[in-house]
Amino acid sequence: MAIKRVWIVEGCIACNLCEDLCPEVFEVPAGGTSQTTKGHQKFLARDEDMDDKIREAVESCPVEVIEVEDS
Repeated sequence: MAIKRVWIVEGCIACNLCEDLCPEVFEVPAGGTSQTTKGHQKFLARDEDMDDKIREAVESCPVEVIEVEDS
């Protein structure tokens, strides 16, 4: 299934792993916690490789704060 929506819930520890794995969708501003990038929606449901990158970030998050909604 394609990813329809992605967001970060409270509890991020700013490890930068999601940004390293999928910088098109995630960013960790200096001194802040993870957030989705502006305009990240254009990458959702785009292709299987992008979905795989997002899912890898979700599964790799050490505090499990990345949420996705499938279409």
